[in-house]
Amino acid sequence: MDYLVNEGYPSAAQNFALEANIQPRADFESIQERVIIRNAIYAGDIQTAIERVNELNPQILDRDSALHFALLRLQLIELIRNCTVTPDSDINPALTFATTHLAPRAPTSPEFLQDLEQTMALLIFPPDKLAPPLSALLDTKLRIDVAKRVNEAILLSNGERTKSKLLELVRTRAWAEKKARDAKKDIPDRIDIGLDPEHDHRDMEGDSMMQGNGEAESTMT
Repeated sequence: MDYLVNEGYPSAAQNFALEANIQPRADFESIQERVIIRNAIYAGDIQTAIERVNELNPQILDRDSALHFALLRLQLIELIRNCTVTPDSDINPALTFATTHLAPRAPTSPEFLQDLEQTMALLIFPPDKLAPPLSALLDTKLRIDVAKRVNEAILLSNGERTKSKLLELVRTRAWAEKKARDAKKDIPDRIDIGLDPEHDHRDMEGDSMMQGNGEAESTMT
């Protein structure tokens, strides 16, 4: 259930708690706030996302300058995206935003400066002539990455886990499997993680058959 809570799926978390007959300890109102912020970033409405984060806890962005810069940079990218739709579009809104909000922060970090210079290059080259590093900035995947960082920052500010136990278990299992393969251990080509109901059902049938003919008991001794 913590996965559903951390990733921002309040309805699914409530349904899970109801079906499992457990008392949820999560603050579903707080989850909904994170969902609103996430959806605003997904939609490219970064100003609304920033305002919502500040309403929730103004110290989040004050304390995390890298996250604040990432949000402002994404907002600049959205402005550039809108003002480069046609060749004669007005780029002044993007230039004004960059000068006002990003330029004063850029000198505080070499990474900030590099990111700003790279972003401003979007105004120089036509969208269909962008190099891969620049075209990646216009990929909506960047919105997802920034939204994930914002979600984790909000969870941290609330004293909550940023990673679900389920996700940590899956990653630990993947790490252990990789180590075993690197060490040339004799393990199957594919190891199921037990989340396939059909596979589990077949395993149960196989176990029943083995118990019926006594093979299972011989392997236990």
